[in-house]
Amino acid sequence: MKPFLPLILLLLPVFVKAQQVDSIYFHLYTDSLKKGQHNYINVDAKLNNGRWLPMTSKEVEFSCSQARFEGNELVIPADFGEAKVTVKAVLKSNRSLVIEKTIWIKTVPDPELPRLKRQ
Repeated sequence: MKPFLPLILLLLPVFVKAQQVDSIYFHLYTDSLKKGQHNYINVDAKLNNGRWLPMTSKEVEFSCSQARFEGNELVIPADFGEAKVTVKAVLKSNRSLVIEKTIWIKTVPDPELPRLKRQ
């Protein structure tokens, strides 16, 4: 393995450079966000080789004027009064790659789960 280490180190920049981000997309797990909870905002990058790569707040700068982010999670206060939020994501390594999305806030409460009867 040691004889190959210099070769690996020499070729590593070629492999890293070959995987450049072409575009970024929101791939949300839901069509609305919940108040009083952490809502995971999923951003994926499409690489120039056609592969997809999940992004975190290490690679993407998230912002929302109506709520706050903790990493990839948008925290919406329980007393939030607006019907929707606009989320923005900017790729840190290429600030020209920017996406924005308006996401609705859930208004109908979740149904209660049936309680299991103990025997």
